[in-house]
Amino acid sequence: MEHANEPHRTRPVAIGLIVLGVVSRVVPHPWNATPVTAIALFGGAYLSKRASIVMPLAIVAMSDFLLGWHHTIPFTWGAFVLTAMLGWWVRRRASTGRIAGASLFGSIMFFLITNFGVWLPGDLYPRTMAGLWACYVAAVPFFRATLVGDLVFTAVFFGSFALATRLGSAPVREPS
Repeated sequence: MEHANEPHRTRPVAIGLIVLGVVSRVVPHPWNATPVTAIALFGGAYLSKRASIVMPLAIVAMSDFLLGWHHTIPFTWGAFVLTAMLGWWVRRRASTGRIAGASLFGSIMFFLITNFGVWLPGDLYPRTMAGLWACYVAAVPFFRATLVGDLVFTAVFFGSFALATRLGSAPVREPS
């Protein structure tokens, strides 16, 4: 997949990933176990920089429109944009270790940023260090699902792409 030079080839991929991301957020699913972080990371690694930012924003904008607006939007949307930018680091030299590390870091980053956004207004937790700690502790069960989902979906997207690339570049043997 060419990064920015062939938008006619990458546009269907981006649209398909957007549809998958929106559907995954609006259908019943385990809390925080959606492919959006993996989509943002994959887009950052293989699509143009612009498309990699627009894609997760389109997913969360459309799905939040359907699910309802919330005060953590700047935090969730920002975390997905940062994850796409993390994909730019993966694109420099994609390897299994780098992809897995970026997925893990993206999950942790999402957890820290979005739960800070839950704590900040002071509605659920006092605006103290103890309140912030309580917010993070209460979110740990959600983090488990986030981490597992992100790692699995990242493996599926990057693994499928590697397999498709390998199969697509394999020499075709003539029947004997």
